[in-house]
Order: sequence, then C-alpha cells, then structure tokens
Amino acid sequence: MAHVEQIGNATLILGDCREVLPTLERVNHIITDPPYEAHMHEAKRGVKVFGAQKRIRIDGHANPPPVDFASIDGVREMVTPLMVERCARWLLAFCTPEGVAAWRDAIEDAGGRYKRACVWVKPDSAPQFNGQGPAMGAEMFVSAWCGAGHSSWNGGGRRNIFTHPTNSSEREGTHPTEKPITLMSELVSLFTDDGETILDPFMGSGTTGVACARLGRRFIGIEIEEKYFSIACRRIEAAQRQADLFITAPATAPAQQQVMALGDAR
Repeated sequence: MAHVEQIGNATLILGDCREVLPTLERVNHIITDPPYEAHMHEAKRGVKVFGAQKRIRIDGHANPPPVDFASIDGVREMVTPLMVERCARWLLAFCTPEGVAAWRDAIEDAGGRYKRACVWVKPDSAPQFNGQGPAMGAEMFVSAWCGAGHSSWNGGGRRNIFTHPTNSSEREGTHPTEKPITLMSELVSLFTDDGETILDPFMGSGTTGVACARLGRRFIGIEIEEKYFSIACRRIEAAQRQADLFITAPATAPAQQQVMALGDAR
C-alpha cells in the first residue's frame, strides 16, 4: 500500500505509479521526467576501472551518480494510457532524442494529441572527451494536449528551445538525471496557470515539485524509490518554506483531496 506525505499543498506518494495512477482523480497537467530509454541507461551506468567508478566528467563540474534504476522501455506503453486519462490539459515527458517517436506513438495510441518535441539545450554539458564523435548537448521532451478543444499555453509564439545549464548552485546532485530548477520553473510557468495541480508520476528527487512550490501550484508526486522519495520530501518542504512572498497559495482544496484510498497518509 502506498505511503503518502502531505507537505503544504504538495502530496507526495511513495509507490509504483502504475498502481497509484488508477486511484487518482484527474489533474490539470502532467509534467514528468521518466527514466531514460535503455541505450542511454547503459551509457550512464558508468564504467568501473580497477574496481572504482570511472568519472563521466573530467572538466571540473560535479560528476553525476550512476543510474541505478530501470529504463522506461517496457513501462512506457503501460503508464501512458494512465497518464493521458488523468490529464486534463498538457502532458510533458522528458526523453532522449531516440525516444521521441516511441512517446509520440504511445500518447497517440492512448488518445492524446501529440503536439511536438521540444529541446532542452545544455550549454555546460560534458564534451565528448575521446573525440570520436559529437557530444550530447541536449535532451528532449514531448508535449501533448489531453484536453478538449484547442490547446493553449502562456508562451505565445515562442520556439520550442529551452536553454538552461545543468550545473548551478541550486543543483542537489543526488539524482543521476536531475533537471535544473530554472528549466522546470520555466516549463511550469509556460504550460500551467496559478493554482492548478501538476502531477509528476516519476518524481525522482522532486525538482518539479520545488518549481511548483515556488510558483504557487499544487503538486502531486509519485516516486517508487524510497531514497529519492525522502530527498524529494526534504527539498519540497524547504521550497515551501522559502516560497516567493509575492505568490499567494491557492485557496482551493489541497492536492491531497485528489488522492483516493491510498491509505497510510500522515
């Protein structure tokens, strides 16, 4: 049975999203960073040299921890219909460039309206140290509209390119695929409105929840790994304490009321 922590207007759930999602009511948006595709997981697991973990970066930036969880392959087709069914407006999901087509197909098969792939440019990404080909300087996220009628957002006619450094003073550094708070804050601002509820079925260390806390959005996060769930609880609690004083918390019911029969809430 899932474990639930209520932190202000954020509801954090320790459990498998495939089991938790069917118990949730519909939310305004889903913004999530699922595990990478299998080929990228293998590249990010790291290589051991003489029993020690080989560094991925040698350019002075923090070396990310190796990926220690399963890839999205084999899970995407199971979880996408659950996400589309529970999303009233925008669904954003990060992936590798190679994963865009698979996410598009899964979303369309589930009845969502795929819009387009967007690019996160990482100006401080690691170079290709062996010089054998171009380095990976960007990631993708797919955008889909799950609501009725025409799609709408706060970005007007701007392009689908988002440039944010990976490393900053706010980087937690404990999750191998942590996204920048500045990036997630920009996406929350562009795709959602004040007081709405954002769901992240693959919460990780909680960066999307931190962005929601800063911007006055309600948040529901699901994470299967207890160690990352604990980190997310700590980060989101700190973000709620430090939330911008100019942002007024929504007066409507907290996100916890959208969780049904999960049990073990405290």
